[in-house]
Amino acid sequence: MTEYAKGLEGVIANESALSKVEGAEGRLSYLGYSIDSLVEGCCYEEIVFLLFKGRLPKQAELEELQARLRGDRTLPEGVLDFLKTAPKDANPMDVLRTAVSMLSLTDKRTAIGEPDLAKVEQIGLSLVAQTPVIVAAYHRFRQGLELPAIRPELSEAGHFLWLMSGEEPTDTATKTLDVAYIIHADHGMNASTFSARVTVATLSDMYSAVTSAIGTLKGPLHGGANEGVIHMLQGIGELDKVDAFVEGKLERKEKIMGIGHRVYKVLDPRAPHLRKLAVKLTDELGEPKWIQMSERIAQIMRERKGLEANVDFYSATVYYSMGIPTDLFTPIFAIARTSGWTAQVLEQLRDNRLYRPLTLYTGPKELSPVPPIGER
Repeated sequence: MTEYAKGLEGVIANESALSKVEGAEGRLSYLGYSIDSLVEGCCYEEIVFLLFKGRLPKQAELEELQARLRGDRTLPEGVLDFLKTAPKDANPMDVLRTAVSMLSLTDKRTAIGEPDLAKVEQIGLSLVAQTPVIVAAYHRFRQGLELPAIRPELSEAGHFLWLMSGEEPTDTATKTLDVAYIIHADHGMNASTFSARVTVATLSDMYSAVTSAIGTLKGPLHGGANEGVIHMLQGIGELDKVDAFVEGKLERKEKIMGIGHRVYKVLDPRAPHLRKLAVKLTDELGEPKWIQMSERIAQIMRERKGLEANVDFYSATVYYSMGIPTDLFTPIFAIARTSGWTAQVLEQLRDNRLYRPLTLYTGPKELSPVPPIGER
């Protein structure tokens, strides 16, 4: 073996029917439905059903799933105690990772070994319901506030916003977050999904797989990119400083956060949806400079380098406009992607094979004798 694909780039390691990422064409679909049509015609809960069941739900099936998710929102007391006592300056992704792992301690459905797929699916749906509660609870507790009462009548997106603020979420904010959940739900064999599948392929459990995925998503080369975008915008400060900032970056050959994508060679198909919502939020809130700065950066990079903005570029502006703290941007990504991770785990287990790639050895070619310790 003399050649290899560093980072497994271009290597097909498994098969999946869940999402199709067409980088050259700038297209994304879930189970044969374009992301555009799903955003226009579905709510996030319908996407959860689609990923788990392989088809869109009928009305009664959607209502049954919604009731199931809403009934699973209560966290065990031990997890709530941990969230109350976790350091207030901790990375929320670390808190989320630990809390998800803790959920397994009291869940009698979990087991290692040959899986009961019905129970694994139940755990997956519980995680979809509980992950946003974990994120919101930690945010409230670190401010010295109590968690608002669980409200079973609210959608997944609306309920998260309610828990975060204790205030009735607006229709615009709820719709915006719902769309963000939809477009982040699944995305082929990305790094965190791959880690979830590698973990469960050993016949470990769902909680271990999602814990692995959260740890992978934490990295700035994956989920953490959206935080970098808002830090960049805050650092620039004003619209009239954008051109000089970008010129400086280009001269120094430095990367601009949120521009370009590892897979998409043209416009990220998710970006226009968040851009549209960012503009609408800006109109409602009356703070236009963030979207104006974003638009100018995107224009310069398109004209100068032929690079397009990706989904992180606009998600940062959307979340920031909604008043969500910057360090919760990546946890929100995790909330949405939990549906994809858990569906991918189920798909892995239905036709499982342990991952065991090879390594290109680059050490000494000849064996050496081991010298006595005094002669080394």
